[in-house]
Amino acid sequence: MKTTRLNLLAVAVLSLGLAGPSAAADKIALVVKSLGNGFFDAAHQGALDAAKELKDVEIVYTGPAKPTAEGQIEIINSLIAQNVKAIVISANDPDALVPVTKKAMARGIKVISFDSAVRKDGRLMHLAPSNNALIGEKLVKMAEQVAGKTGEIAVLSATAQATNQNTWIAEMKKTLAQPAYSGLKLVSVVYGDDQTDKSYREAQGLFKSYPNLKAIVAPTTVGIAAAGKAVVDEKRVGQVYVTGLGLPSEMAGHVKSGAVKSFAIWNPIDLGYSSIYAAHAFVKGTVKGTKGEKISLGRVGSATLDENNEAAMAEPFTYDASNVEQFAKVF
Repeated sequence: MKTTRLNLLAVAVLSLGLAGPSAAADKIALVVKSLGNGFFDAAHQGALDAAKELKDVEIVYTGPAKPTAEGQIEIINSLIAQNVKAIVISANDPDALVPVTKKAMARGIKVISFDSAVRKDGRLMHLAPSNNALIGEKLVKMAEQVAGKTGEIAVLSATAQATNQNTWIAEMKKTLAQPAYSGLKLVSVVYGDDQTDKSYREAQGLFKSYPNLKAIVAPTTVGIAAAGKAVVDEKRVGQVYVTGLGLPSEMAGHVKSGAVKSFAIWNPIDLGYSSIYAAHAFVKGTVKGTKGEKISLGRVGSATLDENNEAAMAEPFTYDASNVEQFAKVF
């Protein structure tokens, strides 16, 4: 009996020893623009996938209730106090976060941004989901598909300060300035602040202000779904089409209704996954953050840092009636 008890004790001690590395896992915080956003929920799933593969990572998933810089600053201060190893953030404001992310880096915390960038001096790298120029061109091409060679289009964006949104809109304008798109007229850019109700009202306002409007381009997952609902509710299916960047799970119904013919998005699961791999590389010291460095992104492949310490994951993928139901089951 004593021998059995000793053996059991030895097994228990061994089990505790095996559990040790998990308890000492590096905490990497994934700070999103706001909680309750399907895009970031999918990114969280990807982050968990990465942590499972890397084995020595624990994910802290957090974000403010509303997409404000103030909310993110408060969260980052809390994470500094928790002494996390890395912070991966999609910024609500590129400039306002810099003082607190610098404070985090001064404490040895590795800070990278993804999706929506923090200003260069406030992070070690930024992982963009795609190439900005390609995204802007893609948005214009999808608008042309529904508006035709001539017609009025409008943009329904997130917040006026959102780095990624503003960059993509700027790239859209560059594309629209090309002779091939001279017949398309961008009549307005409005902001729904990534809130469903406000985005819906802004879409309604566009209908009233521009009776000849042919397309609403929403480079935000919240805005595109809200605009699709507004088109149906206002009985404008076939008159005004919505396109932009959306989640298949949220857009399948809008494609079926006819309000949306096609939309695009990178895979947010892969984006969350890739971001954690990049942060892990900085934590382990295998990447320093210099131009030309290649960073492994696990199953996604790799990305190369440019002179602004930025890297792109992949180009957007088109979803339409032929594939949206299939992908809606995933994210």
